[in-house]
Amino acid sequence: MDLLQTIWAGTVPYDTAWNWQKELVAMLSETAVSSPHHLLLLEHPPTYTLGRRGTLDHLLLDEAQLKANNFTLRWVDRGGDITYHGPGQLVGYPILNLKRIFAGRGYERPDLHLYLRDLEEVIIQALAGFNIQGWRYKGYTGVWVDSPRGPEKIAAIGIRVNTKGISSHGFALNVQPNLGHFRHIIPCGIQEHGVTSMSQVRERPFTITDLIPPILTAFHNIFNLKIEYEEAETQPSFSSEPSVAKNKQP
Repeated sequence: MDLLQTIWAGTVPYDTAWNWQKELVAMLSETAVSSPHHLLLLEHPPTYTLGRRGTLDHLLLDEAQLKANNFTLRWVDRGGDITYHGPGQLVGYPILNLKRIFAGRGYERPDLHLYLRDLEEVIIQALAGFNIQGWRYKGYTGVWVDSPRGPEKIAAIGIRVNTKGISSHGFALNVQPNLGHFRHIIPCGIQEHGVTSMSQVRERPFTITDLIPPILTAFHNIFNLKIEYEEAETQPSFSSEPSVAKNKQP
């Protein structure tokens, strides 16, 4: 069983985490087939990111308003349109060798559509432990829930996979973010449906770390990976060898 090295890094600036992803992707692209996979779990300060299909038409703030509200804006190399990251949202960046994972399932090459469905299933299984029924919405990537206002997105997903089959970027699960920050964009370019959070659905507070155990259990079940979990002692340096506390079971 392959190893998934996981770190909970707390609140991390977007650029810092993006650089860490790039370092881990490069390392996994060049190392032996037995090297471990990685999962970075963290929060970001308020940040809007536009993917390869993004358009500034879906950002409803100008540069001065972004600065006045301390929002960061970044164009990134994942798929998808515009999304928001901020406190109260669990962000997960799986850095996986998908060639190895899918070879273990009998595939000749990675199936990226199936990988997206797998990430959705991770979120769906994690939500189920809190009596929240997440589901897939045909034609849209991500995880949705029913609400009195109709279907609303509770988790966004956007990925990149390089020519070596190494994944980056990943998912953003709305645990208890400021949902007002989503009103400054047209999330993922979807105008006809809203965005929600776990705390809004269940009408009670949650913490980000409440979600770590069920997320890791789902990764183990879906990807057949052995989980190694660590927490940052202090703000990690985000090199290939971050400073971490001793191993813990979430």
